[in-house]
Amino acid sequence: MDSCFLATPFDGWNGYNTSIVHAVEPLAAEQLTWRPCAAQRSVGELVRHIAIGRLQWFMRMNAPKSANLVATINDWVTDGDGNRHIIEEAIPIAASAAELVHWLDATWQMIDATLHQWTVEDLAESYRHKFRDATYAVSRQWTIFRILAHDLHHGGQLSIMLGQQGIEAFELTGLGGHIVEPPLADDE
Repeated sequence: MDSCFLATPFDGWNGYNTSIVHAVEPLAAEQLTWRPCAAQRSVGELVRHIAIGRLQWFMRMNAPKSANLVATINDWVTDGDGNRHIIEEAIPIAASAAELVHWLDATWQMIDATLHQWTVEDLAESYRHKFRDATYAVSRQWTIFRILAHDLHHGGQLSIMLGQQGIEAFELTGLGGHIVEPPLADDE
């Protein structure tokens, strides 16, 4: 029964990912490099940040498919707490959106595998993470929720940035990124 796996309580996240992909796929190079001001990320940098955030946090949990994706990244830096971070430029913002869509798809496959393999009981498992000289016991539940919130936050930024360029991303704006329809009600 699927209900014991995380795919059931997190149903809908897959549709949100699809909405982000659909918003990014048609973008031209000048739309990807557009930024609202010099101090903020460009559209492409924001999309890359979504993918990198997913990978960095899921690798800390040793989530399914994370090790394979990590192995494809060559440029890393280690912070003062000993944590490895992907150097963002390791994922290029190419002349087309294809590279970014590839990373959104690849990191989604990792999340999807996790949601279909882990159960609610697996959420309590934790891993050690040092941050600002304190060592935390971070649960899988905390991490998965963090990345879901990260996707939602930056997906909202993406829809605003596209709107500022006059680009309609209906699934993100009009549908709020929720393209998975609920079942029709039975006639009573």
